[in-house]
Amino acid sequence: MTAFQTDTTTTTNTTSLPPADSRERVKQLMQQLQDTICEALVKDDGIGTFREDAWEREEGGGGRSRVMRDGSVIEQGGVNFSEVWGKQLPPSILKQRPEAAGHGFFATGTSLVLHPRNPYIPTVHLNYRYFEAGPVWWFGGGIDLTPYYPFAEDAAHLHRQLKQACDTHHPEYYPVFKSWCDEYFYLKHRQEMRGVGGLFFDYQDGTGKLYRGPHPDGPAAAYSEKVGVLEPRSWEELFAFVTTCSESFLPAYLPIVERRRNMEYGDRERNFQLYRRGRYVEFNLVYDRGTIFGLQTNGRTESILMSLPPLVRWEYGYQPEPNTPEAELYETFLKPQDWANWTA
Repeated sequence: MTAFQTDTTTTTNTTSLPPADSRERVKQLMQQLQDTICEALVKDDGIGTFREDAWEREEGGGGRSRVMRDGSVIEQGGVNFSEVWGKQLPPSILKQRPEAAGHGFFATGTSLVLHPRNPYIPTVHLNYRYFEAGPVWWFGGGIDLTPYYPFAEDAAHLHRQLKQACDTHHPEYYPVFKSWCDEYFYLKHRQEMRGVGGLFFDYQDGTGKLYRGPHPDGPAAAYSEKVGVLEPRSWEELFAFVTTCSESFLPAYLPIVERRRNMEYGDRERNFQLYRRGRYVEFNLVYDRGTIFGLQTNGRTESILMSLPPLVRWEYGYQPEPNTPEAELYETFLKPQDWANWTA
């Protein structure tokens, strides 16, 4: 392990303790986020409604899973809230935060995945979460967009909304967390990004450098190293940052839906959408941190796998035809781009 890795993965929070009501406040934020998004999606869809399942976890905690199927826009999607606690964090997290070993933990968050029916509307994923474990606490989360057809104005709109949310709190948040997102939502076995990215951050406790990921030689780490150690940020400041980011979801995504929902499509577009959904399945079952955490902590399987699309297909040796929208997706949209400043 390099000195840089040691610094970014084992830093403990010595500057700020969470308030006494931290758990309740974050829980309320996550529940309100779920409620607000579900209400807006039902109104926007016009037909679809959410089925809610309240569940309890034997080891401690529970949650609310809400799933919409066969809407006018959303073929299938879910918005989940969970609040769990236990005696020991799973290995996937202790590897990054070993100082939490031997301590009980509390975790709460809201996650969302929407799979629209129309191939011209991108799939979207959101997750915001909070952990406490003994001497440490941290926030994590983000949002990313997975288009099936290349519309630069959609990618640019989402990224500009996210940059605006980040810039409200710190000018270096967006550059680091955008690059971290490009790094995280990458399928190594395919050597391609899952989509056009967005934001991703984790282990944010107000201390040290912004990047806390596993790739010290990557672009996100390099930019974070250039920025250096920020002034200590309090729990309240990071709570406000996550609140602002969560509130940016609807204005970032719904305008894209409105632009694309009435576009006509045929079997070609639908088949390509189902093929590209296969990448979503591959990522979520192989790499996704939330899926791994849920399975390692005996979470509710139906809720954990809610992110998977209802229909999907694989095709051996597929290659897009040259000079087609499908080829443009591979050539431009599955590679890191400066979408917030896109002018083409």
